[in-house]
Amino acid sequence: MIAFERGNIRAPELFGDYWLNSEPLMMRELRGGVVLIEFWDYSNTGSARTSPYLREWYSRYRDFDLRIVGVHTPQFKFGRNPDNVEAAIRKAHIEYPVVTDNDGVIWTAYSSRIWPTRYLVDRDGFLRYSHQGEGAYEQFERGIQTLLIEAGYRGVFPDLVLPIREADAPWAICHRATPEIQLGYLRGILGNPEGHGPESTVLYHDQGFRLPGRLYLDGKWFSERERIRYEGEAGETGSATVLYDALEVDSVMNVDGGIPAKVFATQDKQSLTKENAGLDILFDEGGESYLLVDSPRRFNVVVNRDFGSHELELSLRAPGVEVFAMSFVTGVIPELVSAN
Repeated sequence: MIAFERGNIRAPELFGDYWLNSEPLMMRELRGGVVLIEFWDYSNTGSARTSPYLREWYSRYRDFDLRIVGVHTPQFKFGRNPDNVEAAIRKAHIEYPVVTDNDGVIWTAYSSRIWPTRYLVDRDGFLRYSHQGEGAYEQFERGIQTLLIEAGYRGVFPDLVLPIREADAPWAICHRATPEIQLGYLRGILGNPEGHGPESTVLYHDQGFRLPGRLYLDGKWFSERERIRYEGEAGETGSATVLYDALEVDSVMNVDGGIPAKVFATQDKQSLTKENAGLDILFDEGGESYLLVDSPRRFNVVVNRDFGSHELELSLRAPGVEVFAMSFVTGVIPELVSAN
């Protein structure tokens, strides 16, 4: 967490596109209390993992004059649709105000670089603390309490929020997970030697030789700026396979045309089970594990019991499924946990 010198950097205004859960707010209207500004994206794994802390802080401290404003700066084009953002807010039970920042105006004004990033603004409207990414929840909550005291609160604070996950604890030392995989020809890199074919369909052949952390395609795929779309015909099967190191795996997907499509998931050449299936995994009558891709969002595919190395394959049997990104969640190193 970064601390800023008091009275040095004025918090920029929140000139966004749409306001949800609130009428438009101005920073000058919020002076006198403490403001937490959270830059997030509803399809981003880190944002989703941070969200429970923000909801709990809002519940605990709003009566002490803490305001929270979520700034939704979309990573992908579908995130510019306010209806999609509003649906995500309802699903996540977010009650505090959210402003959409479709062109990144607020993002740029605050010099944000990654999702999530959060800032604390003091009673005089100056930036005091910031943190990029997940973690530092205990430090950040202490920062909230410090600024509330500066703003005049003299009561007793509740106990700090306990870590939701073992990896969130201040003493946790975690494994190095596979970095996020971006898709589409603008920022994506494929493991296939053919690479991306910008705005064209390529017939890929996965030869089975794979390097960790790269996505390998098989079948007909169309590459766009920020996504790839399966273009196989009826009776054909396509796949996307990755060797990864992680505890959990998420994939951002959508389906062209809005008709829900099944994406079958296997790990280490076996169907997922209830012991390692992600929250969005379903099972058919034959026990095959699959995702029902029905809208543009993040799908939780795998939740392993322990951090480890695995091969994940997503198999498609109908055209139209779009894949934007895959992200991988770390886990605590158990030997170091026991030492603490």
